[in-house]
Amino acid sequence: MTAQYPEQYYEFFRKFNVGEYYECHDLLEDIWMEDKTNKFLQGMLQLAVGIYHFECGNMKGARWMFTNARKYLANYTPVYWSLNVEQVIDYIEECLAALPEIDSIPYQEVKSIPFPYRKLQLEQQS
Repeated sequence: MTAQYPEQYYEFFRKFNVGEYYECHDLLEDIWMEDKTNKFLQGMLQLAVGIYHFECGNMKGARWMFTNARKYLANYTPVYWSLNVEQVIDYIEECLAALPEIDSIPYQEVKSIPFPYRKLQLEQQS
């Protein structure tokens, strides 16, 4: 099967699905820097950074990243680059709802917050 998208895009999903969110950002930033008009890539990398901020206790940063990711991805529904973007936006809404209404919490307390971790996958091409 021939790759339809840049290899970093596929690697993003592999890293995302094992919880390596910081690495996800780096992967998509590489290809987004080549085409900064692609707000889809920016939205996806901000989703990953939002989770990273959450895990570090930075609720304000997570909220900001999730909100921007949702804004950027809204223009790419329902499906873009073989990804069901509507489902990703629903996931972002779940993430936002899980955040406590404070700016930060101690890193040690993050694991006590129920957070909706999900795996993302591309749709099969016909």
